[in-house]
Amino acid sequence: MATVSPSWAYTLQLPHDPRAPGVARATLRTVLAAHDLTQLGPTAELLASELLTNAHLHTSGPYALRLRAADTGRLRIGVWDSDPTVPPVFDAVPARAEPDAEHGRGLHFVRACADAWGAYTLSAARGGKLLWAECQSDVVR
Repeated sequence: MATVSPSWAYTLQLPHDPRAPGVARATLRTVLAAHDLTQLGPTAELLASELLTNAHLHTSGPYALRLRAADTGRLRIGVWDSDPTVPPVFDAVPARAEPDAEHGRGLHFVRACADAWGAYTLSAARGGKLLWAECQSDVVR
């Protein structure tokens, strides 16, 4: 008899604290291990790290990490923050960062490494925006 894994989702609310992205990455590793998705670890951590760092650097309030099964062997990583402005790199063809720039490459990495990505603003009741990226395992069970 075939078994079907139930759908799952986790949300981690984070304060605006410089340690929050590290706590979120540790949580991500735990979730991946619990759902036998450790093969996604390097890509998922890169995607989450860039999205979380963007939220931390460009907003002053709390933010949240959302992880959910998008399909078998596929993970969707979402980061909510209170600023409704979607970064231009997620909205259109991004401008290249200057070669000696110290910032401005993170969301380019997300676009390059994710299997799918996107962003949307949320209703006035919830506020803010959600940036998301998906990664998929090469091994489908």
